[in-house]
Amino acid sequence: MKTILRFSCGHRVSSAAWAGRLAGLDCTVRDVDLYALDAALRDDAAALLIGMHMDQRFLQANAALLNDYVAAGGRVAISGHVAHPFLDGLTPVRPLDGGGIADLTVARAVAHPIWEGVALEDLTFRRGVAGFYGHAWHAPPEGATVIHTLGPARRPLDFIWRLGRGAVLFHGGNDLWSFGGDDTTRRLLPQLVAWLTEDRS
Repeated sequence: MKTILRFSCGHRVSSAAWAGRLAGLDCTVRDVDLYALDAALRDDAAALLIGMHMDQRFLQANAALLNDYVAAGGRVAISGHVAHPFLDGLTPVRPLDGGGIADLTVARAVAHPIWEGVALEDLTFRRGVAGFYGHAWHAPPEGATVIHTLGPARRPLDFIWRLGRGAVLFHGGNDLWSFGGDDTTRRLLPQLVAWLTEDRS
């Protein structure tokens, strides 16, 4: 069974609800202290989850470790707003031009297995409020595949790019693996895990 490392940064991230959501998935998700990054990357982990509440200055100082991990064939899913780019291809967060519902509306640029069956309405709104899935944007690296955009200006929100033999998924909002309730976003975690751990030989 493959292992995914989910980093924490001085706070507890696991819960009974999280364990329940992982039940039945064909992988192990192990919580690791971010400040043990060097040792963690020596383990045979299939993928990494880097969430929005991480110490980006520490990550930036250790960018070479992360770049080497991905270039060697690893996969990384990153969520949040980047202030200190810590991986080749990442750029700082940019504000939207406006803040109305139209600007926060999520559009799908291309289909991707991670979001298969996930309704755009469920990404745009959560309990009738827009902006939880994304309310800012980042410029993707050259050659990236943009999956979702925001607003009429089609600002990139979700994108994937190759880095050496590996791949990076970036979501410019709340942790992608945190979504899932009584709507179609419940498909995100299992489909994300399937993409992160799929056979890449």
